[in-house]
Amino acid sequence: MRAVVLDGPGPVEALRVRTVPVPEARPGWVRVKVAAFGLNRSEYHLRTGQASNPVFPIIPGIEAVGTVDAAPGGEYEPGQQVAAMMGGMGRAFDGGYAEYTVVPASAVVPVRTDLDWATLGALPEMLQTAHGSLHTGLAIQPGQTILVRGGTSSVGVAAAVLAKHAGLTVLATTRDPGRLAALREHGVDHPVLDTGSIAEEVRRIVPGGVDAALELVGANTLPDTLRATAVRGTVCFTGMLSDNWVIPDFYPMAVIPNGVRLTAYSGESSDLPAEAFQRYVDLVAAGELPVRVHRVYALDEIAEAHRVMANGEAIGKLVVRVH
Repeated sequence: MRAVVLDGPGPVEALRVRTVPVPEARPGWVRVKVAAFGLNRSEYHLRTGQASNPVFPIIPGIEAVGTVDAAPGGEYEPGQQVAAMMGGMGRAFDGGYAEYTVVPASAVVPVRTDLDWATLGALPEMLQTAHGSLHTGLAIQPGQTILVRGGTSSVGVAAAVLAKHAGLTVLATTRDPGRLAALREHGVDHPVLDTGSIAEEVRRIVPGGVDAALELVGANTLPDTLRATAVRGTVCFTGMLSDNWVIPDFYPMAVIPNGVRLTAYSGESSDLPAEAFQRYVDLVAAGELPVRVHRVYALDEIAEAHRVMANGEAIGKLVVRVH
């Protein structure tokens, strides 16, 4: 089979398409014939040497969609549509950047849809992260206000759309004035230009601060996001688009305003129940849940896709179509 192999951290050219043996599935694992996969910041961190405990050489990719090719344990039927995500994919063992991938059965989520593979390929990890951040990290409720910091990222777009669908008033940020209109097109009520300090602007729009805030940019903007949040409001730290992971000399009383709650979210496939994933996929298919696919690439274009991701040029999801 053809697969993208990464021998170790390096530039985008380090992602090389090679011919490798088709992996064998053992009981408890499922071999998936990959139709498409989405790109994620996690894979950028792997390529640039920022990932923890990677195994090299490795086939990257923390998600994929396709059909079951083999399931020795009988968990799934051959030909069944599935999504695979997390569970060690692309870090502890070979992931989804390939024509076939073998993953634990626990990392597989069944799905039934007539969506094209590229659109379906954009959904698993994006929806898992957005769903978990909103419902586990923030416990959102209809009628609340929410700030999505990092609103043009794939997870940011998904979180804004899901929050809007759940009955919240949505504020979302971008550093690019030219992308404010794109946020409006996805239903964001109040696009906000991120100058690095937005708390005052957010509180101008929502006096008293927002009820919930999703931090996708990183530790460098987290203190400002906390200042934009209301007393008894919650901030969920989920993403590090800026590659800033920690606050130096963190002193909680100086960073967290009185009465503001700070949580975090990093999840697994089990955090997105099959029925929730199916519901979201059905809403996408019905046109009720907009999904932004920035561009679909071929496997041989993986280096260019990573370059676009690294430079922050995409609005929404980058997808590679395989079979």
